[in-house]
Amino acid sequence: MSTEFLITALIVCLLPGSGVLYTLAVGLGRGFRASVAAALGCTLGIIPSALASIVGLAAIFHASALAFQTLKYLGVAYLLHMAWSILRSGGAMGLEADRSPASMARIATSGALINVLNPKLSLFFLAFLPQFVPLDTPNATPTLLLHAAIFMAITFITFVGYGACAALARDYVISRPDVLKWIRRSFAATFGLLGLRLALSDR
Repeated sequence: MSTEFLITALIVCLLPGSGVLYTLAVGLGRGFRASVAAALGCTLGIIPSALASIVGLAAIFHASALAFQTLKYLGVAYLLHMAWSILRSGGAMGLEADRSPASMARIATSGALINVLNPKLSLFFLAFLPQFVPLDTPNATPTLLLHAAIFMAITFITFVGYGACAALARDYVISRPDVLKWIRRSFAATFGLLGLRLALSDR
């Protein structure tokens, strides 16, 4: 395992994206435990894209405009749904203290869908993973799987860190309704912009 891979993976995971935003929103609204569920869901949502790139299915999305566009607009719709969910009472940033397994499962599922419905994630893995596998590797599949698993572990740890920071700020936010309203609108607008950017992207 190269140091370059670890550093690159950490930088990629630290960059704010829809998964980071979702984990932060859940941490601010529902606390640390819920943010861990969000982080876990976002991490598990990486699995389909990682496996698709490893077995070469990501190339299909690259070659087939219809397949890519279909998944892309499903992703757009879900990002817009997340924007609406954050704005409404009881959504991702709802302040309810429901810590039941069913509630945690819903949070994790929403996080997973954010990544599952992102077609660019599979293309990212298709371009990202092979760079760190030596050309003379007789069977690259186990090496690719190991790199994907480590990337997921880094993602989970990073997102839990983001969630912990958000949870620490929760008491401050809850005690100031105007601040919470501003933050909720900002997160919703950001998810809306992410959806718009995905919709307008050529590939």
